[in-house]
Amino acid sequence: MSENLIVPTMAEMLAQGKQPEVLFWVGCAGSFDDRAKKITKAFVRILNRTNVSFAVLGTEESCTGDPAKRAGNEFLFQMQAMMNIEVLNAYEAKKIVTACPHCFNTLKNEYPELGGKYEVVHHTEFLKSLLDDGRLTIEGGQFKGKKITFHDPCYLGRANKVYEAPRDLIRKLDVELVEMKRSKANGLCCGAGGAQMFKDAEPGNKEVNVERTEEALETKPDIIAAGCPFCNTMMTDGVKNKEKEGDVKVMDIAELIANAEDL
Repeated sequence: MSENLIVPTMAEMLAQGKQPEVLFWVGCAGSFDDRAKKITKAFVRILNRTNVSFAVLGTEESCTGDPAKRAGNEFLFQMQAMMNIEVLNAYEAKKIVTACPHCFNTLKNEYPELGGKYEVVHHTEFLKSLLDDGRLTIEGGQFKGKKITFHDPCYLGRANKVYEAPRDLIRKLDVELVEMKRSKANGLCCGAGGAQMFKDAEPGNKEVNVERTEEALETKPDIIAAGCPFCNTMMTDGVKNKEKEGDVKVMDIAELIANAEDL
């Protein structure tokens, strides 16, 4: 992470006797996937700009175990979870923010019974709280007047009922927010959930991500907004599949805010 981003680790914080306001859980996609790294950087730029005291686990962070659990390997999931919980508890982590709904859902709903009890928020919820507290201001900037549709990630929306925070942030950009015919509680999966991200498609006559991208493109958007690195990949691939729609961008909400503010 070049470009002068300040990203302290929990170990560095502890050495200084400090406890950050939030622990930023980066997740596998945000750490290793080139596209998702841009989302991570955009979110960090916002955290730096708003003077939020945060830290990451760095090399001590491991996969939450979501793909293993969804693919049916409960044993591997519990091993991964217990290792993470040991690290988090050692640092006395209280509040965790993550840009991945899969990490969010797993940390929030599945770690407590294994001894990992934390306040877990999705990055859109956290950004909304910064906005509400007056720590973050959002101007339309380069997106003013643009048409944006938001794709609800399954693990954020239907699994955890977080629908309004991302939409509130998008509206603040002075854009026209248009809804797909299937949205919020009736949203359609991008096709990557349940560890499908990591396996080949099963026989059928249409990929789920193509179906979902077509629904997004029906709204004639300038930008498809996402709140999940998996959704971002699937919708981007979907747009590429429709060659004539090549100018429709897929962007995470953190990127929209960071770019609007020229962070």
